[in-house]
Amino acid sequence: MAGLSKHTPIPTEIKLHQKSRVLEISFSDGKTFRLSCEFLRVYSPSAEVRGHEPGQEILQTGKQDVSITHIEPVGNYAIQLNFSDGHNTGLYSWDLLYNYGLNQDTMWQHYLQRLNDAGINRENNT
Repeated sequence: MAGLSKHTPIPTEIKLHQKSRVLEISFSDGKTFRLSCEFLRVYSPSAEVRGHEPGQEILQTGKQDVSITHIEPVGNYAIQLNFSDGHNTGLYSWDLLYNYGLNQDTMWQHYLQRLNDAGINRENNT
């Protein structure tokens, strides 16, 4: 895993909103991102989601009700998120979280398109 680039802002605050299932992250450059638990789960950086090579990503479905149950700091460069569905193998580096924050709208549309292409209804998983 790539380390932090010296230009990456670092989080100054990480807040989990349990009711709305949103992780709010404020960075040292003043930007604040609100990332849904579902978004973070379906874009987990773990090998079981991403695959071991490009093009091997596994489409995650039925995650709209997933929540984060625990946040574990990893050194001073990442957090590990434990999800209510038992998934906990992804390491979310500051670089990754910042990138997700900047690109979440495009990434979310891409995810919805992938579900659509697979003929899966996000709401009821059919």
